Amino acid sequence: MSSTQQPSSNKQTLFIASLIILWYSSNIEVLLLNKYLLSNYGFKFPIFLTMCHMSACAFFSYISIIFIKLVPLQPIKSRPQFLKIATLSVVFCCSVVGGNISLRYLPVSFNQAVGATTPFFTALFAYLMTFKREAWVTYAALVPVVTGVVIASGGEPGFHWFGFIMCISATAARAFKSVLQGILLSSEGEMLNSMNLLLYMSPIAVLVLVPTALVMEPNVLEVIISLGRQHRYMWLLLFINSTLAYSANLSNFLVTKHTSALTLQVLGNAKGAVAVVISILLFRNPVTAVGIGGYTMTVLGVVAYGEAKRRFR
Repeated sequence: MSSTQQPSSNKQTLFIASLIILWYSSNIEVLLLNKYLLSNYGFKFPIFLTMCHMSACAFFSYISIIFIKLVPLQPIKSRPQFLKIATLSVVFCCSVVGGNISLRYLPVSFNQAVGATTPFFTALFAYLMTFKREAWVTYAALVPVVTGVVIASGGEPGFHWFGFIMCISATAARAFKSVLQGILLSSEGEMLNSMNLLLYMSPIAVLVLVPTALVMEPNVLEVIISLGRQHRYMWLLLFINSTLAYSANLSNFLVTKHTSALTLQVLGNAKGAVAVVISILLFRNPVTAVGIGGYTMTVLGVVAYGEAKRRFR
């Protein structure tokens, strides 16, 4: 019996390990490629870049669900449900655009440090919007999360106020979307898995982002065509970057499905640290001991928060 179960167990372990590698590589690669395009390549159009990401997500989500049937299609059942999804899509847009704008001005390492404060904003919005209270120990664990970012900000050589505000706004919007999703799509008949939600949110996001890009980035098409002529791999990079954006969402869904919430949380914390190390090696942005100390404090605070939340639920 044990001999027959062993190959199956090995296959399952290998499958989960492959999913985690895909999740890590997709998330880190799309982040680094975003930074490269927006800061080092002359592609200074974060709204248009986000629109490309959402277009890829809409296309690949449709293929995955309608044709490949990766997950069952969950149809929209009412107009109110559609309006709720549209609201989430707009908040989602703001989060992604804000994050991409911040990458124009901030190093990836500092961007990730600020992004690690998501649990703080999630707890804040959950309290303000749903009056959901956690144990005092859980809130106490958020103190080093915020303190670490304050310390990291003071020790960041490449600190930029506008980039910082955009990054904080994107982090807050990401947390707000998470809480809002729990409120708006909480009834049994309206709940959607993340892949179906992405299927419906992406086209709405594209419809929002196209006019926004044309108004706020009026010369985007002219510059992109010019860049495409100067750099023959520009279109390929843009396609790979957009495909990775969908891959990051898909792999996140699959890892969530096949692992526990605790495993996902630990892996997520480690993923941010891996992204920071790789970005420093690639872009060679200067870092200080104070900045590293602040980021470390934030990550440890996030770990403590997750553990406290699990124990005192």
